Amino acid sequence: MTETDLEKWLDSYGRAWENRDPEAAAALFSQDVSYFETPFGEPARGRDGVRDYWANATRNQADISFSYAIVSVTGRQGIARWSARITRVSTSITVTLDGIFLLEFEDGGLCRELREWWHSAESE
Repeated sequence: MTETDLEKWLDSYGRAWENRDPEAAAALFSQDVSYFETPFGEPARGRDGVRDYWANATRNQADISFSYAIVSVTGRQGIARWSARITRVSTSITVTLDGIFLLEFEDGGLCRELREWWHSAESE
């Protein structure tokens, strides 16, 4: 994994989120991925789990913008700080998210484990 590889992966992740595209998101992950949205929750497992997670998570989101900064790339792991801004469709409230990804990749560039920590703030 190089910094350029990680940039490409994060760009694709951001596009998938901004387009609310669970299929594009799932395609970024290995068949046996573990996707930890929070440190203590059960992970979404496998591509189908990621697809289902994304379909549900983005259902109530609009006007999504995603950005990131790479913190580290070592071997098969990458760390990135990310931020996103979304509007909740049901309430029109704007949510700003600030988070960290810890990513582990397999050969070929698919992510086999995603762990994230994030915080959110809301404004009207």
